[in-house]
Amino acid sequence: MVGEDANGREDAADRDSPRAETILVAGTASHVGKSTVAAGLCRRLAESGVDVAPFKAQNMSNEARAVLRPQAVRGGAAGGRGRAEVDATDADPAFGEVGVSQFVQARAARVRPTTDHNPVLLKPRGEGESQLVLDGVAVGHHAAGDYYDEHWDAARSAAEAAHARLAAAHDVVVAEGAGSIAEINLHDRDLANVETARFADARVLLVADIERGGVFASVLGTLELLPDDVRERVVGVAITKFRGDRSLLDPGIEEIEDRTGVPVLAVLPHDDPGLPEEDSVSLPAAGERAVRGRDDGVSDDRSVTVAVPRLPRASNTADVDPLAAVPGVRVAFVPPDAALSDADAVVVTGTKNTADDLRALREAGLHERLRDFEGPVVGLCGGYQLLGERLVDADVEGIGGDAGAKRASGESETTLRGVGLLPVETAFSRRKRVAPVEWRLDGTGPIAGASGVVEGYEIHAGETRASASAESEPASARIETPFSAPDRDPVALGAAAGNVLGTYLHGLFENDAARAAFVDAAFAHAGVSRPDAGTSRPDAPSDSRSGDAPNARDRGADPYARAADLVEPIPLGPLLPERIPGSETHP
Repeated sequence: MVGEDANGREDAADRDSPRAETILVAGTASHVGKSTVAAGLCRRLAESGVDVAPFKAQNMSNEARAVLRPQAVRGGAAGGRGRAEVDATDADPAFGEVGVSQFVQARAARVRPTTDHNPVLLKPRGEGESQLVLDGVAVGHHAAGDYYDEHWDAARSAAEAAHARLAAAHDVVVAEGAGSIAEINLHDRDLANVETARFADARVLLVADIERGGVFASVLGTLELLPDDVRERVVGVAITKFRGDRSLLDPGIEEIEDRTGVPVLAVLPHDDPGLPEEDSVSLPAAGERAVRGRDDGVSDDRSVTVAVPRLPRASNTADVDPLAAVPGVRVAFVPPDAALSDADAVVVTGTKNTADDLRALREAGLHERLRDFEGPVVGLCGGYQLLGERLVDADVEGIGGDAGAKRASGESETTLRGVGLLPVETAFSRRKRVAPVEWRLDGTGPIAGASGVVEGYEIHAGETRASASAESEPASARIETPFSAPDRDPVALGAAAGNVLGTYLHGLFENDAARAAFVDAAFAHAGVSRPDAGTSRPDAPSDSRSGDAPNARDRGADPYARAADLVEPIPLGPLLPERIPGSETHP
């Protein structure tokens, strides 16, 4: 009998089974579908009764989630929603950060997400610098050269140890690579691909995207450029995003198999299961506009537009995905210099660098347009900080800025004027708060009428407090605090003034009451009746504990099940021969 600890994880010491088999889902390039294939394999194996866990040794993304750290599990520290939050100064905090893809893949695998699923995370902050997060904890800001010269060995050790813990606790590990596995300039330090294949003793599934064109050339070139020992680990190819007549590929598949000796295991159709995007590459380029939510069958004259300024260092933009899943809501990512005249509401998302994005926002004149905007405005995390009156000790957060321009504007090197829509200020330090949270909501402003318990997570540096102006009677009369939690200053959670609200709660709109209230406010401002009473379309991604869509009526309504169905053509025998001896089909 395999034992379980207090958090439901199996005790590796009680296991009789051999070390887990590892599948490495590698790619010929970035955005070929690795994350979706890995999530689909996780769910498909979990549905077959296999104890599976996801893994990505190193990720680069500003889309992160707060999850449990395995040190806290082993030590019996606070380990779930509703438990006491851990102070950011603790040397071994209970919670840490992982990239959103591994969070999603853990949900697909029906296991609790931990930092072992993504032990090394790089969060770009501009000027070639990234914040390095090891085992969920931010350890510093480094340029790429400094990271590889001074910190890569520590990162590799953390990744190998995390994989070993997963391999001891599960039957199968589905690892995801990063970018292309054939970057020959990086082969001596490619942690997510080459090093993972080696220390995990992984079988490699090579994923190639036919939508880009040149799929056979990319497969051949990738295999030719791999180190010999990694090349020997490639057990097959999966071609993704195919449309049309499958038989047209047969001559190319036959020749690529003859040339390389590597079988093409499957050709997967073009489909988007609806899983959250991995990083900001999915956002429109600077100066461009992109709209989500138009495929709901609701005419534009019966819909509303929520404008989301595309900040240069935007992070956790998936916070607005639940809005795009509401019938009649269009989420428009717009350049910072775009007009807001066609918007019915505005959401300012998080940012990896609040200080420098504030400078960019002001340079684009967005601060003035936000002040003039009369509809509901919500700022999330860094967006909350931006909407305040000032940033204090901004040099801790920011990288640069024009010192002459700051002196001309009356600003110091360390204090920046905010947009000024909320009577709060944020002071920065090296401390960082990372925790899943559960707060009480008594909605006001853009979410008036919403009440009850809301869940989400915090990932932020800086502490927000009422500003000096809030001490005066007029300011005190207009600031409201809709969120509360034991032993926390309500302003440190969020604040509202008039039709403007800011909060540190990532996942705000995943809570039905808050989402419905905000959508109602947008429709009310637009003077348009909501097209129906529904709060979301059935294919909206879920953040439920089980990883299943809570309103799913069939497999087509569950993005995790859709991902599993998408990878159904991939035979599992070549990937897991020890688990499925002699089989060329899925279990």
